[in-house]
This record gives sequence, structure tokens and C-alpha cells, in this order.
Amino acid sequence: MRKSHGLVPDLRSWNRLMLEFNASGLVDQVWEVYCELLSCGVLPNVFTYNVLLHSLCKVGKLELGLELLRSVDCADSVSYNTLIWGLCRFGNVGDGFGLVSEMVKRCVDLEAFTCNILVKGYCDAGAVWYAEWVMENLASGGVRKDVVGFNTLISWYCRDGEIDRALELAGRMRMEEGIDPDIFTHNSLVHGYCAIGDFVNAKNVIRDAFVSLGSSRNGVGRLEERTESREIGYGMKPNVITYTTLIGAYCRKRGLDEGFALYEEMVLDGLMPDTVTYNSIINGLCKSGRLAEAEVLMREMKELGVDPNHVTYTTIIDSKFKTENAAEAGGLQGQMVVRGLEFDVVVCTALMDGLFKTGHPSQAEKMFCALPRLGLAPNRFTYAALIDGRCKQSDLSGAEAALKEMEDQNIDPNVVVYSSLINGYSKNGRLDEALDVMRKMISRKVFPNPFIYATLIDCFFKAGKRELALSLYKEMKLDGLDDDIYVLDAFLNEFKRHGQMDEASRLVEQASSKGLVPDHVNYTSLMDGYFRHRMDSAAKNVAQEMKDKDMKFDVVSYAVLMKGLLMGGKHEAASVYNGARDLGLAPHPDIYNTVIEAYCKEGKSEDALGVWYEMKQRGMVPNSTTCNILVGGLCEAGELQKAMDLLSEMSAFGIHPTPATHRVILHACLKYKKSELILKMHDQLARMGLELSTVVYNTLIGALCKLGMTRIAVEAFEDMKGRGFSADVATYNALINGYCKSSHLHKAVETYSKMLAGGYSPNILTFNALIGAHIRAGSVEDAVRLLDQVKERGLALSAATYDILISGLGKVGNRKDAMKLYCEMIISGFVPKTGTYNVLIGNFCKVGKMRQASELMNEMKVRGAEPSGWTYDLLVGGWCDLSNQPGCDRSVRSSCKSEAKRFFHEMEKKGLTPSEGTKSRLRFTFSKHVR
Repeated sequence: MRKSHGLVPDLRSWNRLMLEFNASGLVDQVWEVYCELLSCGVLPNVFTYNVLLHSLCKVGKLELGLELLRSVDCADSVSYNTLIWGLCRFGNVGDGFGLVSEMVKRCVDLEAFTCNILVKGYCDAGAVWYAEWVMENLASGGVRKDVVGFNTLISWYCRDGEIDRALELAGRMRMEEGIDPDIFTHNSLVHGYCAIGDFVNAKNVIRDAFVSLGSSRNGVGRLEERTESREIGYGMKPNVITYTTLIGAYCRKRGLDEGFALYEEMVLDGLMPDTVTYNSIINGLCKSGRLAEAEVLMREMKELGVDPNHVTYTTIIDSKFKTENAAEAGGLQGQMVVRGLEFDVVVCTALMDGLFKTGHPSQAEKMFCALPRLGLAPNRFTYAALIDGRCKQSDLSGAEAALKEMEDQNIDPNVVVYSSLINGYSKNGRLDEALDVMRKMISRKVFPNPFIYATLIDCFFKAGKRELALSLYKEMKLDGLDDDIYVLDAFLNEFKRHGQMDEASRLVEQASSKGLVPDHVNYTSLMDGYFRHRMDSAAKNVAQEMKDKDMKFDVVSYAVLMKGLLMGGKHEAASVYNGARDLGLAPHPDIYNTVIEAYCKEGKSEDALGVWYEMKQRGMVPNSTTCNILVGGLCEAGELQKAMDLLSEMSAFGIHPTPATHRVILHACLKYKKSELILKMHDQLARMGLELSTVVYNTLIGALCKLGMTRIAVEAFEDMKGRGFSADVATYNALINGYCKSSHLHKAVETYSKMLAGGYSPNILTFNALIGAHIRAGSVEDAVRLLDQVKERGLALSAATYDILISGLGKVGNRKDAMKLYCEMIISGFVPKTGTYNVLIGNFCKVGKMRQASELMNEMKVRGAEPSGWTYDLLVGGWCDLSNQPGCDRSVRSSCKSEAKRFFHEMEKKGLTPSEGTKSRLRFTFSKHVR
């Protein structure tokens, strides 16, 4: 149109237009204007080319920029510096340095600016030493050094912890180059010292650098005693960054009083703290549990006209969640929305993590699903929170799905992600799968730390698989990992379980002698062990030792001490509660929770309720943990209505039933064997605020299936799908178990087929149910075929799988294959159940192989499986039958009778009553009445 009217703007107008588009980020329009300029016959100048070059470098079109630079004759130092900046920005710093020789050839002036761009480029690439070499190399060619280049190097050396090298450069810049350090130089050094926790030298930097210019208060003299000679300093005053750096470092190191003192001094020096300053102090307060003070400070910053940002709110919200105050955390989230603050991925991750930890999994899942709508992509930390949350909800299939999604998006899982999965599988008793996750992470070059080994070792110990636990410990040592307090605690707990308190005490002493300092958790475990085994005097000695070593009692330590003293019956509850104050502890919900749990375990539900009422009288709001412990205790005692009344009362405090509460209540309902009661309680809990989820429905379906109410379970399954909740492997496993339990094998197989068709991968629990059902139905061949499928899918057999197969094969008389599987089971580190041993022993007894049967019982004892009355019945009866065999000579008969008598007396000592059949055999064999 301009051409048709004969109007062509001058070059200055074109350049101004290109500059404005470039400054606004409209890079494509810069190129279009340039093309229009050429089509109008206007000749560009060096300014035109430099703007165009800058726009190309901003979006990484470096090849096009290089081509443009070399095609024009008027390129100047700005042109080259722009392209060098672009190359450095996108990681091609070597190519940028290569352009220096081209500048020399074209007689383009090399400036300090050129040098500084390259120095920053190499520093950003992690080659600080090479950046320094570049600066020296260019300086030898006549390029002047300046404070910017030195500051860049000093800053990066400080970031890398090379503070001595940074100090050396700071000294050189003034003494050798005649360049005075500026405020940025000294702030970098302060930051470097603070990063390594050297506050003395950080203050020394401030003392030497900053001298008050006429201030009657002597400037920052309160930071450190000032030098008397004013000539030593550089005549500068600290700025906001100086104070904020030091305040932030003190707050991170828990030196909050020092941080506050610096904050007050900063204000007195006439400097207005900014958002970063306030955030540093608020973060320190929150980490130290001083949330109320953090909230006061946030209100104060608003009054001073400093707006809290999304980091401020995230810090407070995270602390609210940690104190289980989800309602107030939600209120702060609403304030963020009203104030128009951005929800970045850090904010969303904190909200997700908090919602999971306070029992609001569905809201946490909604937050995760909202990320794409907010234009955000989940990062490694987001997935870590999601996976950890799902694992804590026992939604392990969901956690695995999140891991797969993470890997599909090329986000590498870190040790935290794998640790959550391992912990999730371990806590749910699925140790084989936990071990598989560890092997998987190792194959991906993510190596387990002592905490992961400690988790597995502890869980294998708890499962009675001591040999596997010890082999994992050996593996950890072979990997070059040292023992830590978590590994020490795993072994202490194992000794504690078996009453081996002398070994536990020696272990603590050995750890100390090897330089591993046991912490209050390890001492608490030791004290708990002594109390459990009624060694009260030794337990009190441990408590005294903790006090002597100035080892602070936390609420768990005190709770163990309190429980031990109360359970001994030698102390009144009131005196024990008051003892908390003597140790500097105010009554805490965790202390009360421990006592409530102890009473519940002893079946003293009324005493537990008494502690609950005392909590309320002291003005302490019970938390969800208190509720779940007490509800569990009441349900165990058969007080289902009291448990529901308690839940109703808790709703008034804003504490709603969790999936764990739901599981406890429904488990209690199973005793009454009424599906209508299960459904009624499920509905009541939902009305009390229980968030429905796949996990909750799985509990409901599982409970109904345990009663054989599969038709009602299917209705619950349909209701679950109708509400938008997806089934998972646990859902199908519950239904398959239900059909197997009610002998509807064809329906179990049909459900299994639907499961496969829906894309769900069965786990070992699925196969255990189906194999057991086929064996009970006499379809041993089908059971073996299922076993082949287990191996084809690469699933590891569990202890339950072996027990089912061995018992099944034994019951149909297939002794050879049963013993083969038994040996395989032992090699795999599993200990068969007593019932499994009984089947094997019974098979030997049937064919008169009593020596083998007796050896199997001895092996059974060695492996920690306790013989039952039926075990002794089999052995006593078997030896009696063998002694009564026709043609049995006198010596053999006498030996058999002796063995029968030995096992009978052993049975009596254990308080086990022989069956009538066993008594009859003994009477016949010994021809006398046996009681």
C-alpha cells in the first residue's frame, strides 16, 4: 500500500519499528519488517543488521545469524558481540570464541564487553578455570580487563565452593590491575562464605569492605566490630542483597535470632527489606516450627507495602499441611487466586504433597490433573510427590503408572522416586516387588543409598527373612556404603523383636567405637526394647544416658519413656505427663497417641478413651492419627458404635475419616458377617467426609468378597465406575479372591480374562488366588499351567505361592514335586507356614518315612516355624503306626515307641492337647490309658 501511494518511510523509521518489535519479543515480525524494507528499496545500515542479528540470536537461529554477519561489510563490534552472545546463550561458547580471530582479521575492535560475554559463557558451561584463561589470553592481546569480568569469575568460584580462588582474584583485581572491587564483588564473597557456613569470614568481608560515610551510627558496625582505620574499607555501604544473603544463610542454618537481629539492623540502616529478605526469614521460621511468627511476619510485610509472592505463600502453605491444618492451607491457596499470584509447578507440587499427606488424595490428584490447564508440565519433584502420595495410599499400581508416565516423558526418576516405591511395596508386605524396584534402579545407574537398604533390611527382618536381610546388608557393604543411623536402627529393631537386648546394647557401643554416632532415634529404639522386655531399670539408664549426653528428647522419645513407665504400672499417668515439662516438652498429640495405642493393644479401650478425654480437657485438638488409633482399638474390642460416635465427634474438629479409617471400620464389620452393615458403615463414613477413591472402593469390594458377597461386590464395582473411578489390579484381585472363596472358579477365570482384556497386568497375588482355587477344585494341571504363566511374565514367586503349591501337591499325594518346590522355596529365602510343613510331614508319615518326617520337624524349628498340635499328632501317630507294623522286630519297635513317647512329652510341655485319634493310637501301642 505504501508503494502504491509512493510513500516510503526513511531508514530511521524502519529501524525504530524493528527495534520496537524486537524489544516486545515479536521476533518473526522483525524479519518481516526487514524483508519489507528491502522490497521498498531502502538500504539497511549497521544498526538494522544488529537489531536483526539480535532477534535471530534470541530464538537460536544462529546459522542464519552467522550467514548474515559474514554477508555484510559494515559489521562492527556490536554485531560480533551480539552473535557471540547468542552462541554462548545456546551452549556454543567454543564457536563464539572462534569468532574472535575473525574479528581480528576484519579489524573489528575487541572490547572488554567481548571478553565478558565469553567469560560468562564458559562459566555457564561449568568451565570457570577456562573462562579465567580466556580473560588472561585476551588481556595479553591488549583487551582491557574490567570489574564485570572479575565479578563473573569471583561469583562462579564462590558458587563452586572455591572461595580461596575467589579471594585471590579479588586481591589481584585491585593490587595488580588497579580495579576497585564493587558491591557485587563483596556480595559474591559474602555469599560464598555463607554457602559453606563460615559466618565469621562472611562478616569479615563486610567489615573490611563497608565503611559508613558520615553515619552517626557507624554503619554496619553491629554486624562485626569495625576496624578503627577508615582507610581500610572501600567506602561502600551494604545493600539489600548484602543483608538478605547473610539473613538467608543464618535462617537456613537455624540461626534465627541472628537473622532477626540483622533484619532489624537493616531497617535501622534505612534499607527496605524486599520479598526475598522476608521469604528467607519466613522459611527459617517455618522450618523451626515457628509458624505463628512466620504468619505475623507475612502480615507485617504487607503493612510495609512489600507484597508476598507465590514463594511466600507456598512456604506457609507447606507448613500448614505439615501441621495437618489443611483447611487453613486451602484458605491461603484461595488468597493466592484472589491476589492473582501465579501458580507455578513448585506451588502445585507443594499443594499436591500437602493434600496427600493430610488425607485428601482425590484433591491432590485433581491438582496434578490441573497442571496442563495451567500451562505447566510436571517435573521430577512433582512426580516424586505423586508417587509418594500414591504409595502412602497403598495405590501401588497407580504409583507404577506414574513412574511409567514419567519415563515416557523422558524425566529420569531419581533416588527419591525409587525410594518411595520401595518403601510403598515394603510397607505393604510385597518385598519381592520392592527388591525388583531396587534391581531396576541399579540397572538404570541410579544407585541405592543406605536409607533404601535400611528400609528393605528392616522389612525383611520383620517378615522373618533374616538370611535375606543379612545378604542385603552384605551387598550394601560390597557396594562401598557405610552403616548409618537408619541401618543401625534396622538391626536394633531386629534384636528388640527377639529379646536380644545384650546384642542390641553391644551394637550401639560398637557403632560408637567405629565413629558412627547413634542419634536419639537409635537410643529410643534401645530404650523401647528394654521396656518391652520388662527390663525397666536398663531402659531408665538409657533415658538417663540420653539426658547426660544432652540428647534432646523429642515427642517420640518421651512417648516411649512414658509408655514404658505407664505399662509397668508403677507410675500414675498425671505424674508421667507432668514429667514432660521437666524435659522441656509440652504435652504433644504424639505423646498421647502413644499412650492411647498402648492401651488399645492391651485391650484397655476404656483407658484409651480416658486419655482421649484428657487431651480435650487440656485444650489439645486430637489429630487424624489419634482418631485412627482409637477407632482401631474400639473396633478390635467390638465397640463398633463407639468408634462411629468418635468419628462423628471428630468431624466437628474438621478431621474426616481417611482410607485407613475406612479400612479399619470395614474390617471390624467382617466379624458380624453382614453385608448390609458393611454398606451402611461405608455410606456413613462418606457422609462424614471420607473422600471416595479407587483405594476406598477396593476396600469395600474386598470386604464384601471376603464374606462371599460377590454379587453385591460387583454392584459396588459398577457404582465405582459410574462415579468416574478407574479400577486397578487390586480391584480385580479382590473380585477374583471373592469368586475363589465362594467356589465360583469359572467366574474367577472370567474376571481374570476381563482383567487381561482391559490391559491390566496381573501380579503374583492374582495368580496365588487362582492357583489356590484350582488346587482346591482338584485341577492340579491347571494350577501348574498358571505357574508357567507366572514364570513367562517374569513374576517372582512369593512365600504364599510356594505354600499354596506345596500344600496342594502334598494333599493330592504328589510328594516328589512338593518336596522339589519346598527346596526351591528354602533356597529363595522363604520360610513355609506351619500348615505347609504339616502337609509335607503328613506325606512322609503316610508312607512310614518317619526319620524324614522327624528331620523335617527339626528343620521347621530351626527356621522359626512353630509346630502346632496337628504337627505333633502326625509325628506321634506316625511313630505309633510304624511300631505296630507286622514283622517289625523288637529293637525297631522299641525305638519307634521311644520316639512316639518323646514327641508326646514335648507336646505336653508346650501345653498342646493331643487329638482323640492320637490318644487312641498311644493306648493301643503302649496298652495303657494315656490322658
